[in-house]
Amino acid sequence: MEKKDFLKDNIYVVFVEPESPGNIGFLARTMKNFGLYNLILVNPCELKKEAYFQAMHARELVEHAEIHKSITNLLEAKQIDFIIGTTGTPGGSYKLSRIPLKPQQLAESIRTEGKIAFLFGREGDGLYNDEIEICDAVVSIPTDEIYPIMNITHAAAIIFYEIFKNRNEFNVEGLEEASLSEKEYLIEEMEEVVEKLDIPPHKKKNGTKTFKNILGRAFITGREAHTLKGIFRRINGKME
Repeated sequence: MEKKDFLKDNIYVVFVEPESPGNIGFLARTMKNFGLYNLILVNPCELKKEAYFQAMHARELVEHAEIHKSITNLLEAKQIDFIIGTTGTPGGSYKLSRIPLKPQQLAESIRTEGKIAFLFGREGDGLYNDEIEICDAVVSIPTDEIYPIMNITHAAAIIFYEIFKNRNEFNVEGLEEASLSEKEYLIEEMEEVVEKLDIPPHKKKNGTKTFKNILGRAFITGREAHTLKGIFRRINGKME
């Protein structure tokens, strides 16, 4: 696959339960500005004329948008290797479940030919906690604390710009990223080790979450996943 096709072929922009047809159109317009063409809508509002009007010359993205009932339904229907969530309200450093990356950090860390889905939440509530939990990584845009929440299309433009700017660095020849199933098997091996440790249950849970977060941000290769899995398996054997 040529590098110039990566944005068009490998990145999906997922708008979760959009409430405004106009914002769907604005998002499509922003996508096309930065070479993105795969729009997915999860349980959207009715696609009225406003969506196509605001999309302007990107109306074909709205016309060809995939529609799914839920995120679960989407993940069952499509092969997605990495899920990137977006949030406007990052928590403190002790909230181990989510340590968001800045858009530039995220763009510079992507080294994969896999399929990437960017989840954008509802205009009013954003992504729910359980939706954030399934993400491999989370991106957040630094803003002034007096008024930190951005319009979804403004936030998308900043993220898409960083992705577009770094697009020629994404494909690394000779490196095959770990598949979703490989990452799941690796996490299972790690969880078996953690379960055998003599530590409180909440620390086991935090340890697993931390590992998942690091794994998501790292975009590890299949070989790296295989190596780590082997290490955890040997540790497991020693602990029995």
